Amino acid sequence: MATLKEVAERAGVSQSTVSRLLNDSSFSIKEETRRRVLRVCEELGYRNVFRPAIAVLDAPPSGEELQDVYFADLRKALAECAESMELDPPASIRSIHELTERASEFDGFITVGATVFPEADLRALHAVLPHGVCIDTNPAPHLFDSVRPDLSQTMLDALDAMIATGRKRVAFLGGVGSIMGTHDYPEDIRELSFRQWATHLRLETDGLVYSSGTFTVENGYRLAEQLVSDHRGTGTMPDGLIVAADVLAVGALQALNALRVAVPDELAVVSVNNQSIARYTSPSLSSYAIDQRELARMAFSTLIDGLKHERRVRRHILLTTELVPRASFVPSAMMN
Repeated sequence: MATLKEVAERAGVSQSTVSRLLNDSSFSIKEETRRRVLRVCEELGYRNVFRPAIAVLDAPPSGEELQDVYFADLRKALAECAESMELDPPASIRSIHELTERASEFDGFITVGATVFPEADLRALHAVLPHGVCIDTNPAPHLFDSVRPDLSQTMLDALDAMIATGRKRVAFLGGVGSIMGTHDYPEDIRELSFRQWATHLRLETDGLVYSSGTFTVENGYRLAEQLVSDHRGTGTMPDGLIVAADVLAVGALQALNALRVAVPDELAVVSVNNQSIARYTSPSLSSYAIDQRELARMAFSTLIDGLKHERRVRRHILLTTELVPRASFVPSAMMN
């Protein structure tokens, strides 16, 4: 076990400062110095006293109510996880500029549904607050850690599940923009992964990818309506549909119902997120669940590990998703 002298030397303070901080609750000391001393105590195994001050950069994309529900659930998971780990409640920060300005108040931060931040802003934040974990996104892989659902694997799992039920012509419905922190590129990770895996599996994709507009119920309705218009009259209707997020799938199911497309007999539908609304669509929506509690737990654990060990190598952790089957798509294992 480390000595008081070793702690003081590592923290750059006197032995008396360390002793008084640990034993005199009325001792007045700069907050930044207090956190540094406690972090060194934890790092050297002197005492288990480190309680990091953590900020949550709460900057989800604005828009659809169902997106807001996803982020509200994630905030709740973070709060519950902090309590279970006996951490102080994280402070909510609304902008990257505010977090940069208040960096001296915190040891590290976690992002929730980060919007697309300019690289200069990310580098400015890293210069004053180098320890951060981004949930659902990976905007600066060389600067900050991340914890994300493995959406590429989810697309492969969904295609495999469709193929296992005899579906041979599988379409994709998605969008562009900031959903769960993905960058505002013409294609997001789900569309890119769908195309790549479909090619590997020798599935046709020409004319079967509908990915444009925002992640809203209305856009899901529009895209599904376009899909049916393009294919029903020519006898080229797909028999499976993978949707990038539940918010789009809700609109897609509404359109399919209005156009009298039988789900799942004519067209099986599976989505991602497994939000509560999935239980109440018609038919109920099969969806891949993202474990938000595990996202939160891994985010705190990764951040605290980086703080304790002053880790320089960035970690990017992917968590698997799990299909919650409902009426819109029944996996082969449940068909027998």
